[in-house]
Amino acid sequence: MTEKIKVTYSTLASPNPRLDELFDQAVARARANVGQNFPMLINGQERWAEKTFAKVSPVDTGLVMAHFQKGTAQDARDAVAAAKAAFPGWRKTPWQERVAILRQAADLISDRLFDMGAIMSLEVGKNRLEALGDVEETADLIRFYCDQMEENEGFAVRMKAESSRHHNRSVLKPYGVWAVISPFNFPCALAGGPSGGALVAGNTVVFKPASDTPYSGWLLATCFRDAGIPAGVFNFVTGGGREVGQTIIDDPDVDGITFTGSYDVGMHILRSFANSKLPRPVIAEMGGKNPTIVTQNADLDKAALGVMRSAFGLQGQKCSACSRVYVHKDVKDEFEKKLLELTQKINVGDPTKKENWMGPVINPSAYEDYQRFVGDLRHSGRVLHGGKVLDLNGYYVAPTIVDNLPEDHPLWKQEMFLPIVTIDDFENLEEAMEKANDVEYGLTAGFYSEDEDEVDYFLDNIQAGVLYVNRETGATTGAWPGYQAFGGWKGSGSTGKAGGSVYYVQQYMHEQSQTVVD
Repeated sequence: MTEKIKVTYSTLASPNPRLDELFDQAVARARANVGQNFPMLINGQERWAEKTFAKVSPVDTGLVMAHFQKGTAQDARDAVAAAKAAFPGWRKTPWQERVAILRQAADLISDRLFDMGAIMSLEVGKNRLEALGDVEETADLIRFYCDQMEENEGFAVRMKAESSRHHNRSVLKPYGVWAVISPFNFPCALAGGPSGGALVAGNTVVFKPASDTPYSGWLLATCFRDAGIPAGVFNFVTGGGREVGQTIIDDPDVDGITFTGSYDVGMHILRSFANSKLPRPVIAEMGGKNPTIVTQNADLDKAALGVMRSAFGLQGQKCSACSRVYVHKDVKDEFEKKLLELTQKINVGDPTKKENWMGPVINPSAYEDYQRFVGDLRHSGRVLHGGKVLDLNGYYVAPTIVDNLPEDHPLWKQEMFLPIVTIDDFENLEEAMEKANDVEYGLTAGFYSEDEDEVDYFLDNIQAGVLYVNRETGATTGAWPGYQAFGGWKGSGSTGKAGGSVYYVQQYMHEQSQTVVD
């Protein structure tokens, strides 16, 4: 069993010297076992396809981590069919037993923290604390949803009675087969969290990981399998988005879906589900263009640190990343100086090494997007720092700060999903608020001011689902299950409910009113 060392996104440095030793050992094991071929899991059985694809590490493009199955449309249909066949038995399993199995899965994830974190660091490019935090968040999300089932006693509530002969209840029941399509940036938390919510509610799951992160998906799937999830209740399918992902979306036997990714794909799924014969729930989290406002009454040291961490953590590849900063004109120069000083200290390189805080971007497409964006930004604005790729054997780019970008430039509103932050000034808070809200997204937002009235104004007027005030560990990032609910408004979310919140797991169930008369 792994030594218990807790890492969250609020951790600024390694909390325990032993953490580094255990992580380094896990990286060595991961590098020593590269090149394996991993299956899919369908109906409790390992499934092998005719073709495979290689997972190449963005950390070192010469490192082929493993090979995974290039699943077909038939594999996707078989996974849905297995989940459908397993649903009646899992639905009838007492919720207390489902909770016990899922708590076991969460404990296995925590026990395997370092090995899963090391693989994730190599697979995604996360530094050690980000990777370990992702794994531990997965376990805590599952535990939190188990807590919700227990605290609500399975979501069966006695209602008012017309007489002593009437017995009325409201009961939440699972839908059936639930698809989970996860992104590359949080390959455990944004897969295991939704899967845990769906499973504890009594649904069966078909899980498709992002094509960039099948290894983390496989390790998560084995935790569910080894915890005793019955055959067919949790299915793991790898392959392309068009052939496997779209087949799952189009399958009429899929009763609900959780998707995390781009706005365009999320809206496509919503529209696809809307065209089905019956309405089906879609839980979609679709990115952000997250602002931070820094007033003349701010603690600029806090603000600069919080913005740096949120703009450049995980190379800006978070839906919650800070990509826009609006600073009062009287303190803008000083703020920029402090942000620049912090950014210049960032070490970019192999993220499995302790000294490197930033790793590579995820793939060649992101690498090319960065070069295209910074080329535009150099032409249109003023690059204070970065704006270049780095001569390393991976997809490494420099953290980039941009000033003097025209207010009508499209990159004020387009999610770049890269380590690029743009800065503008403002004269009054109303102007800053108007700029901050003038986007289609509404996921996270940060605010720095020591003035209580200004803080109240921000909380009352910002259009976003996750708000942070005066937070130096992350201006717009760093939610943790049970502490900060995480969900978006406007184009950032489809349900108005947030992950890791007291309202989340109910989305995986529909309500039934039951009246029995003696």
